[in-house]
Amino acid sequence: MADTTQSGAAPLTECSVPGGMNVHAASLERIADLARHELAPRAADIDAGHYPRELLAQFGAEGAFGFHLGSGNSDFASAITAMTSVSRACGASGFLTWCHDVYGLYLDHSENRGLAERRLPDHVAARSFGGTALSNPMKALAGIEPMILRAKPAQGGYVVSGTLPWISHIREGQYCAAIAKVEGGRDDHEIFFHLPIDERVGLTKCPKFSGMEGTSTWGIALKDFFVPEEDMIADPARPFIARVRARFILLQMGMGLGVVRGSIDDMEGVEDQLGHVNQFLDDRPDAMLAEYDDLFARTMTLAGREDTTSPTFFMDVLDLRAEVSELSLRAAQSALLHQGARGYLMASAPQRRVREAHFVAIVTPAIKHLRWQMAKLSTEIQPAEAAA
Repeated sequence: MADTTQSGAAPLTECSVPGGMNVHAASLERIADLARHELAPRAADIDAGHYPRELLAQFGAEGAFGFHLGSGNSDFASAITAMTSVSRACGASGFLTWCHDVYGLYLDHSENRGLAERRLPDHVAARSFGGTALSNPMKALAGIEPMILRAKPAQGGYVVSGTLPWISHIREGQYCAAIAKVEGGRDDHEIFFHLPIDERVGLTKCPKFSGMEGTSTWGIALKDFFVPEEDMIADPARPFIARVRARFILLQMGMGLGVVRGSIDDMEGVEDQLGHVNQFLDDRPDAMLAEYDDLFARTMTLAGREDTTSPTFFMDVLDLRAEVSELSLRAAQSALLHQGARGYLMASAPQRRVREAHFVAIVTPAIKHLRWQMAKLSTEIQPAEAAA
C-alpha cells in the first residue's frame, strides 16, 4: 500500500546550514525529491520485505553515498542531511543508506589503498552493494560481549570461522566489512577485513522482525574462510576503529533525525482536521519541530568539527546519538496519538515509524550501550581534564 501521508509536506531537505552543503545543495535537493516522490510511496512495501536496491542505485547516481569521503574534502553534514531525507521517507532505506555509507567510510580511511581503489568507485556509485558486520565487534571492543568471529594466521592472510546473526544490506554477490579476533599468533589482536558474500558464506534467514524487513538482513556462517592480505581493511583493527568510531556513530544521526522529521510530517498532516482536539496533546508539532531543529543544528556543528578522535568529541557524539533515539521514540508515539485511529492502521506511516523509532533506539549502539559507553568514557575524561 502506498504511503501518502507526506503529500503537501515540506521539502525533504535541509539546505540552510553553512559549509560544504552549499556546494552540494543541488544534489541534496535531487536526493530529497527522489525520496519524496519515488521512495515514500514504496515505504510500506519496503517495511514489509522489499529490498530497494533499485532505489539505492538511484540515490547513488545522485551522489548520496560519497559526501563524507575524501581526504581533507569530506562533508559529513551533507552525508547526514542526505540520510535524513531518505529516512524521513523510509526508515529502512535510511538504515541501508547508513550501512552503505559506513562501508565506504572504512575503505576511505584504510591504509590498503589497493582495496579502496578496487572497491570504492563502484560502491560509492551504488553499482555494487554492501554493508557492515560490526554490531558484535563494537560491543565486544566496548567490553559488553565477546568477539564472535575467530581468525588464525595462514600463508598470505588469515582463515576466519564463526557465525554472526543479523547482518544487513547483504545477499549473495554483495559484501560487508567484518572483524575477527586472531588466535594462535604471537600477539593478541583483531583484524578488520572485506568479506565477499559468495558460495563460501552460509546465509541463514532471520526470524521475522516487527518491521524494517526490507533491509536484507541475514545470519552468516564462516568455516575456515580465507581472507587474503589484499582484502585487509586494517590489521590490527583496534587502532583503526578508535579513529573512525565517532564518525560511525555520528552518521547514524541521519536515521534518527529522519524518523523524527517524518513523524512531524504525520502530525502536521492531520492538523487541519484534528487540530482542535490535538491541541490538548503533549509534544505538539511546533514544539517537536523546535526540538528537531535544535538537534539538527547541533549535529551539523559536530559534523564540521575536526577533532574527531578526541575523547570529548566522542562523548558529544554519544550524547547526541542518545538524544536522537529518545526524541525519535517520543516523536513517533506523538504522531500516532495525533492521527488517532488512522495511525493505528497497520499500513499507516505513524505505525511504521513507531517500529522505525524502536529500531533507532536498539540498533548498535543502543541507548543502553550509549549510556554504558558514556559512563565509561567519563571516568577517562574527568581525570585528564583535572590534570590539564
